[in-house]
Amino acid sequence: MSKLVKILSENADRAYSLSIHEYEKNGGFTALKKTAASSPEEIIAEIKKAKLLGRGGAAYPAGNKWEHLLHIPETPKHIVCNADEGEPGTFKDRLIMDLMPLKMLEGIIIAGLVFRAKAGHIYVRGEYRKLQRRLNLALGNLISAGYLGKNILGSGHDFEIHIISGAGAYVCGENSALLNSTEGKVGRPRIKPPHLAEVGLFLQPTLVNNVESFANIPHIINMGGEEYLKAGHPDSGGTKLICLSGHSRNRGVYEIPLGKVTLRDAIYDPEIGGGVANNKKLKFFHLGGQSGPIGGVDQLDTVYSYTDLKKAGLSVGSGAIVVMDESVSIIEYLKSVTEFFIHESCGKCLPCREGNRQILKILNKLSVPGKAKAGDLDTMRRLIRTMIDASFCGLGQSAAVALNSAWKHFPAEFEGALS
Repeated sequence: MSKLVKILSENADRAYSLSIHEYEKNGGFTALKKTAASSPEEIIAEIKKAKLLGRGGAAYPAGNKWEHLLHIPETPKHIVCNADEGEPGTFKDRLIMDLMPLKMLEGIIIAGLVFRAKAGHIYVRGEYRKLQRRLNLALGNLISAGYLGKNILGSGHDFEIHIISGAGAYVCGENSALLNSTEGKVGRPRIKPPHLAEVGLFLQPTLVNNVESFANIPHIINMGGEEYLKAGHPDSGGTKLICLSGHSRNRGVYEIPLGKVTLRDAIYDPEIGGGVANNKKLKFFHLGGQSGPIGGVDQLDTVYSYTDLKKAGLSVGSGAIVVMDESVSIIEYLKSVTEFFIHESCGKCLPCREGNRQILKILNKLSVPGKAKAGDLDTMRRLIRTMIDASFCGLGQSAAVALNSAWKHFPAEFEGALS
């Protein structure tokens, strides 16, 4: 029996991805029409029943986020789609924007109707230039068909969507930094509270969701929240797009049901990862992006769901699964992770800016047998605690998650490097 499902990825075809007619033939805009004929409370109730957790990495319940914004009286409200897919090993949002952009756009327009917002903004990673052009073509088609612009579906409501191009900064994947960048400011995170639902884009109430989250909204409305929940885990409904890379035999994006597939299935099933390339042995896997934890072979039978992975000290994160074989040095791998965070730190706070640099110095010593001392490991532990407790945003707080988890699986590689 196949471990793969097709809910979000159903009818994903680049040849027809911009065609309003083809999208309508496959049920497109049915959810939007239901939204126009329903109350905001009814739509949000279905999203809450579905238990859709944010697909960008934070896994915040989407229904709660939407309900919070609905009860904020201030207007106007803004809808923002986070398409700044800068997490290494993650490319599922790229697939959505390329093969099924109208699903994402329908979800954004639904949010526009629910909150009576006048404008939506899609913040797209700067490297996705071709996708930005495709999205602009899709927006033009939507306006021509009457699904966007003035008087949508005769509802009397006007809504427009703007494409914002990022400049390649990883930190702008953090929602408040993304909003600063959208406003033309330096892309650095804000102090919270106040929350973005209250003081967001242009200091006005704002909904920020990920590409995959918005693309799921039409399916939830069409299926009904309870049916969508059944397709996944009791604590987190629906499916998840996972991205397999590294030494995986079958690298790519796959849609799996939450709670019904294990990590072993994801990595070894012939229809999904297909095992480790070149018939080598698996050494470890890195989940959820560079800021996610590293897992060992002994965790392969963990069920892939937000709840089960968290219990095992792992996480879904962005959906990335980077597979590493037996030839990889864990120290060298962690050096590349730390170098990434040094490059991408915005420099606003000292714990992140300097903590990563000091960790890299110690890792460099560990990579030369006999150069590091036991005290270096103690120093590194103190640096990690300081970064977790004192960094301004999630980048610094999670920069050493991979290192922390790698210690548990490969203590001999750390201790064996000491003089």
